[in-house]
Amino acid sequence: MLKNRFFLSVILCLLICTSCSKYRKLLKGTDNEAKYNAALEYYEKKNYDRALQLFDVMQAYYRTKPEGETIAYLTAECYYYKKDYVIASSYYKRFVTRYPLSQNTEEALYKSALCYYIISPPTTLDQDDTNTAITEFQNFIDVYPNSPRVPEINARIDTLRWKLEEKEYNVCKLYFKMEEYQAAITSYETFLKDHPATEHREEILHDMVITYYRYAENSVKAKQRERYELALEKYNTLCYVFPESEYIPKLEATVKKIREKLEKYKSNK
Repeated sequence: MLKNRFFLSVILCLLICTSCSKYRKLLKGTDNEAKYNAALEYYEKKNYDRALQLFDVMQAYYRTKPEGETIAYLTAECYYYKKDYVIASSYYKRFVTRYPLSQNTEEALYKSALCYYIISPPTTLDQDDTNTAITEFQNFIDVYPNSPRVPEINARIDTLRWKLEEKEYNVCKLYFKMEEYQAAITSYETFLKDHPATEHREEILHDMVITYYRYAENSVKAKQRERYELALEKYNTLCYVFPESEYIPKLEATVKKIREKLEKYKSNK
């Protein structure tokens, strides 16, 4: 049993060495047609590293020939399937520029955007790739407005925009938790202006009541009344827009204090 395994291992090593030797000889040789056919075969077998090496050494020779278009597109595809998405995107875009009339141009332009969609990070991280994906997808729609891909792309753009919205919301929430009252108020107001239909509106109104109240409590007397009034205004908006909100009873104690403060101002007139 051990001898059989040993001999099998030796045979396997010899086959690998022979294969590597043939590949190196092909790579260094001058038979471009053989290289081209081998590269296609490696690509079909999903051996993308070897396919890429061969495509790379053939690009100059085939640049003005029909095979050059195939090499350019499959180079991008190799990087895509290797999950080197940033590099793949750049090769797809290069293909679109070089072969604008190719039957693969639409696919390449779509995939150049899809690469950034795939690497778009969680909402807790920087969203540069998310913004790039939106821009790239929008460019595709501008170029191919009647493409059957448009509904799918619009859905992807919605997902990406939701991520940007969540990123902004998380920043607002962080200011609130850190009790950075002025920053929280400014960021919440801006957020609601930019995202009037946000799913976080109810919670934000609750947070703003608390924030304005605490902000007033920590303000100089000249600014307190205005900030108590703004806190009450946000509470009234919450009650009007979300009359069944679970936050309304939770705010009762705070709103009672706000009203008592405002009554004192009326009494002191």
